[in-house]
Amino acid sequence: MMTGKGLEQGYISIKEVIQFSSEALSSVDLHDKRVLVIIPDHTRTAPIGLFFKIIFNLIGKKVKKLDYLIALGTHPPLSEEGILNLVGISKRERKTKYSKINFFNHRWDDPESLEIIGTISADEIYQITNGLLAEDVNVKINKHVFDYELLIIIGPVVPHEVAGFSGGNKYLFPGISGGEITGFFHWLGALITNIEINGKKETPVRKVFDRASSFLTIPKLCFSLVVKDNKLSGLFIGTPEETHSKAVPLSSRLHIINKEKPYQKVLGIAPKMYDDLWTAAKVMYKLEGIVADGGELIIYAPHITEVSYTHGEILDKIGYHVRDYYLKQMDKFSHIPRLLKAHSSILKGIGTFENGIEKSRINVVLATGIPEERCKKINLGYKDPGTIKLSEWEEKEDKGILLVHNAGETLYRLE
Repeated sequence: MMTGKGLEQGYISIKEVIQFSSEALSSVDLHDKRVLVIIPDHTRTAPIGLFFKIIFNLIGKKVKKLDYLIALGTHPPLSEEGILNLVGISKRERKTKYSKINFFNHRWDDPESLEIIGTISADEIYQITNGLLAEDVNVKINKHVFDYELLIIIGPVVPHEVAGFSGGNKYLFPGISGGEITGFFHWLGALITNIEINGKKETPVRKVFDRASSFLTIPKLCFSLVVKDNKLSGLFIGTPEETHSKAVPLSSRLHIINKEKPYQKVLGIAPKMYDDLWTAAKVMYKLEGIVADGGELIIYAPHITEVSYTHGEILDKIGYHVRDYYLKQMDKFSHIPRLLKAHSSILKGIGTFENGIEKSRINVVLATGIPEERCKKINLGYKDPGTIKLSEWEEKEDKGILLVHNAGETLYRLE
């Protein structure tokens, strides 16, 4: 049974959120059961704190165990303070009202925390990816899930550079999966390219997510959220597949903006929830399609001082390059994890690599706290954020220049 609703105008009330949540949770036998809730980290816009309290109030006294696993992918673990901010509770509440709840950070880099639950054969991968890849893919997932009898997945659905749209089974794979399959997903998306995959409902990557999830037989209940202006416009509760399918059309209408003509210069302001370039790269992913050939995209984020808290050391060595730079030199970069080659090429954008010469379609520039010398080292442009006057950018849209506030979740593309 699926419940919920979506609104193109207006927002869902808290009363309705409680009603839909109660209906969905009442349809499952939870008496004395062990329940694990899987949630994204702070780099996704979603009212996680609201659902934390609603779920506790609805089933906290009914279930035997209620714990939370943060679907970090390869993001850094959250501190205790970060976790409390994410779920919206105080230290005192943590020690009293919510003392029996355990919080776990997913650790993609700890082999002891992972378990293989199946293998997608090379033949099946070849079919799913339309011949782009053909290899056995081991499906590894965080072992915590096997201590529970129901998995509740909560997360937003927005256009995505690798999956087409986020949400659904993506919070399992790669949200709480191993590095190998995470690298596979991202490299597949990079091969297709951000321009071709972002904002598409049916993609080869999504098919792999769903296939991987089929190996996990523990019952799943998914809360697919559509968030607009930090408020809830859509809530669909049911299986990951059906709720994602319902949420995508609404997200398409609320999170995709079509432009008639490309812009020579686009400045995207990264929100504070992106704390390194690895996450702030979403500014590029959502704006690449509206930058004119030879144009410039500026990622404006003075608060960011690091390329990646997890992968920065390797990215400093390889830098950022177009996809074909890697495809035509696979032997040279065979030792580099595919996840990093994928991130590198998606951020750099579409381009060519012919006769040893790399040419990007657009110029990606960082206006961040990352020094100019390091920007040059990683093959990206640099602009001192202190020299940018946002008020001047606001007035120039009709001159081929666009300023985008809170960039990273809304997809801009040409009609």
